[in-house]
Amino acid sequence: MAVTRSNTGLDVVLDAGRTIFHQKRDQMRQALAKRKVYRATLFELSTLSDHDLKDLGIPRSNIKRLAMEAAYDC
Repeated sequence: MAVTRSNTGLDVVLDAGRTIFHQKRDQMRQALAKRKVYRATLFELSTLSDHDLKDLGIPRSNIKRLAMEAAYDC
């Protein structure tokens, strides 16, 4: 015996809602992961001394820009 399932209008709406929810959840997870990379990079570079930054060729004024590039590929 074959089992069939008909999609009612409500099933279609619920499936669409689940899809949207999962997409938004994934987008939020990606955004939080990028923010975590930004904050970690910013913290690590900010804690370096001026001498260490000079050895790396990084002016202190570029720390935020470098953190943005590391996290968001700007």
